[in-house]
Amino acid sequence: MAWPEDHSVVRQDLPLSKPFPALDLLTTVGKNRYCRMPEKSSAKCKRLSRKEIRDLDVKITFMEGITRRDPRYIEALQILGDHYTQRGRFEFSLKVDKKLSRLEPQNPLVFYNLACSYSLNGEFEAAVVALEKSLTLGYRDFKWLARDPDLRKLRKYPGYRQIEDKIRKMRVEVA
Repeated sequence: MAWPEDHSVVRQDLPLSKPFPALDLLTTVGKNRYCRMPEKSSAKCKRLSRKEIRDLDVKITFMEGITRRDPRYIEALQILGDHYTQRGRFEFSLKVDKKLSRLEPQNPLVFYNLACSYSLNGEFEAAVVALEKSLTLGYRDFKWLARDPDLRKLRKYPGYRQIEDKIRKMRVEVA
């Protein structure tokens, strides 16, 4: 298959009029066209409808099957962790994010998501460590970090002050 210059894939073999965004593993993340992992959705405050829960459960089952066949499939693991978080299955999301951190030890987004999972599971000290590593590796979306609902409880934790101090030392304005 010949790749277009912008590394997007033209999918003429699919009968769908538009691609399935939740399963499109070839979309880029933000402005980094080489980072092929979708951004993690935050744990939503609104309740999911029965149909949304059913659809999410189908996606989870599908992604679990893919990751069973290929346990090192980074993008599939990222999507699975995201779906677990959306479904409120935070302990499963944490397991996936820990695995991703072992597979992708230099990826700042992986460690940011790991910090979110730790925070959602109430493991605040581990969340601070993961967030610090994410910053060290190059995570720079400080506006999102300041308002991410997954980190809401972590922001009240005294150890979070270290993160704020580190960002201030980087001379970057938060918020």
